[in-house]
Amino acid sequence: MTPRETLLEQAAQRILLTDGAFGTEIQNWGLKEADYAGDLGLGHDQKGNNDILAITKPEVPDTITRAYLDAGSDIVSTNTFSANRISQADYGAEHLVREINVESARIARAAADAFQARDGRPRFVAGAIGPTNKTLSLSPDVNDPGYREIDFDHLKEVYREQTDALLEGGADFILIETVFDTLNAKAGIKAVLEAEQALGRDVPIMMSMTLTDLSGRNLSGHTVEAFWHAVRHARPLTIGLNCSFGAEQLRPHVATLAKTCDTLIMVYPNAGLPNELGAYDEAPDTTAGLVRRWADAGQVNILGGCCGSTPDHIAAIAAAVKGLPPRTLPQVPVRTRLAGLEPFTMAA
Repeated sequence: MTPRETLLEQAAQRILLTDGAFGTEIQNWGLKEADYAGDLGLGHDQKGNNDILAITKPEVPDTITRAYLDAGSDIVSTNTFSANRISQADYGAEHLVREINVESARIARAAADAFQARDGRPRFVAGAIGPTNKTLSLSPDVNDPGYREIDFDHLKEVYREQTDALLEGGADFILIETVFDTLNAKAGIKAVLEAEQALGRDVPIMMSMTLTDLSGRNLSGHTVEAFWHAVRHARPLTIGLNCSFGAEQLRPHVATLAKTCDTLIMVYPNAGLPNELGAYDEAPDTTAGLVRRWADAGQVNILGGCCGSTPDHIAAIAAAVKGLPPRTLPQVPVRTRLAGLEPFTMAA
């Protein structure tokens, strides 16, 4: 079976687990500039460039990935949130984008395959693509509302470069995550569809929106329903929310997605809200109890964590939802079917 078919088969049986945060886990290593920079001689400070560790200190992302698999993750993400030409230009490392993504995907692939070989349970790799620090929908200059730092085609090519490398390294899916600008996400979708056509095989897309306020909108002003209808044409394997807030604040928006979307729902919230120092204090059992409410209500198919979450959070979530049935997909309205917009069948 294809990765899409295998994931759908598994998701029909139980609630699946993705992983948690990388950034806070990397901080726990107490790495120095030399750890990040290695012997690359880039001429820029690299401390904080977590993505480059796939090249300079691969044991860090490898250990973190395996800790999440130990905790129960079925899906692990590549440590590539900022591994794109735009973001890496801040570190003078844009020429290393392909290598960073290929190596990151290989690290996650090797770990996932090793755990699957132990017990036969399928494990998956999601190639993570972040939003970059540019926006297609809004001007960075308040005095020039029409100004844009980049255009759609440029961003699409940036995402295409990253997508190709992640797939080369062994990613099963492409996860377009932390979407604050829906037009940016559309550039990502276009890049993946082009990569899919070039490869001549299915490349499933996972989509995850981030909210900027409690009314349930992203920075470009889209509600969760509007976001779904803007990306539904791409037939995403999963749709959902990440980052933004903690599970308590995301609760009404998860409910809205669950009744609106005819694909799998994947949600990975922050470990609560940050304290005055920017740290996350929500205990694993607290997070697990909050997301269990979504599971009890039949609203989710895949759960995980974002900022501040740890392998302990994933283990607690796994224990909390064990044995609970996954969300069933809502029926597509007749008017939608007549319009020729019916989704792919979950039976694949």
